[in-house]
Amino acid sequence: MISVVIPTCNEISYLSATLDSIADSKTNREVIVVDAGSVDGTNDLARGKASLVLVSSWKQRAYQMNLGVQHAHGRILLFLHADTRLPTSALDHIESALSKDEIVGGGFARQYYSNSWLLRTTCLLAAWRTRWTGWFLGDQAIFVRRETFEKLGGFRDLELFEDFDFSIRMAQMGQVVTLSPPVISSSRRFKRRGEVLTTLSDVWLTCRYLAGADPNALANVRHAFTQESPSDSPLRARQ
Repeated sequence: MISVVIPTCNEISYLSATLDSIADSKTNREVIVVDAGSVDGTNDLARGKASLVLVSSWKQRAYQMNLGVQHAHGRILLFLHADTRLPTSALDHIESALSKDEIVGGGFARQYYSNSWLLRTTCLLAAWRTRWTGWFLGDQAIFVRRETFEKLGGFRDLELFEDFDFSIRMAQMGQVVTLSPPVISSSRRFKRRGEVLTTLSDVWLTCRYLAGADPNALANVRHAFTQESPSDSPLRARQ
């Protein structure tokens, strides 16, 4: 079984399409939505389509995904953002990839739901990064064997880069793969400050993180840059 874990908070506009994309597979699966206080009907939608809906007391992706795994039954774990749609038969491709014992996990190539040349370029660069380093971001639908996840201790308590941190550690455990066709992720986070400024901020924050900066401090920098309010951000960390 593949356990699909989706952290949510006010995702009514995107979650339905994401859940529908999971349904297009014959692979045995369960879908666990971990919600952190939605007030827009996300819970009601999830209960109609997911296997299990959990309520999280903490609005943080790392915490919510770890909580989902505690209730999961699958030997394979897939972590999916609420605004990211899987390609056709994605679960079948994951199951096939992990039929090879040396592979411990991986992720997907990514496209944004946008015609922007800049975002298409960033996706090409991300594909190059994953194939050369095995490092994935959360909107690339990271998947992993449960035993590997448990050996790694799950996601660390980080406000930012919890996905990047996990994928780096996963790649150190064994071989990882990048699957295609790509997932399709929303480009909504580029709208507030624009594609150029947001992309430059992403690159700068990533470089700071790889140079050893505290991810929790970087999260505060990002929030200040985006000027998000709690109602704007789909998942904000506990203050």
